[in-house]
Amino acid sequence: MSTTEYNSNAFFLIANNPFKFRLFLLSKLPAAYIAGIRIKECNDEVCSVSVPYKWLTQNPFRSTYFACLSMAAEMSTGALAMANVYKRKPSASMLITSVDSKYYKKAIGKTIFTCKEGEAMKQTINEAYETSTPQTIRVKSEGYNQQNELVAEFWFTWSFKVKQ
Repeated sequence: MSTTEYNSNAFFLIANNPFKFRLFLLSKLPAAYIAGIRIKECNDEVCSVSVPYKWLTQNPFRSTYFACLSMAAEMSTGALAMANVYKRKPSASMLITSVDSKYYKKAIGKTIFTCKEGEAMKQTINEAYETSTPQTIRVKSEGYNQQNELVAEFWFTWSFKVKQ
């Protein structure tokens, strides 16, 4: 087993454990914790994150506030990135350099965002380590409601730079 696989598996054990992940959110991303954002599934290839529609996440138009939708969408991509840099030596910085989004329906219930680009993320991060040059990748997260209707799409451009 390579170091990369070990690190991602260790991260997935935390991400897929509801108690450990809530502690992580509370300490590192309190706004996501308060909003009720949760990881539903996270592995090498895919990450699904839910955001509820509730008083703390609503906007004045009786739907989920776009910033809360964005948090969940970003987490579905960011968890895949974190899995590939978790406890890796040397460490790498991760930064979002661009965000684009489209909205199709009002989010009036639970919305689940899924990113299916884990393998591409892994390749990009490995390239950053192998070449010692910053790398970027644009990944997509799609959000569906409980009726399986597309609510929103987000595209995040991530930048990775291995620290010297």
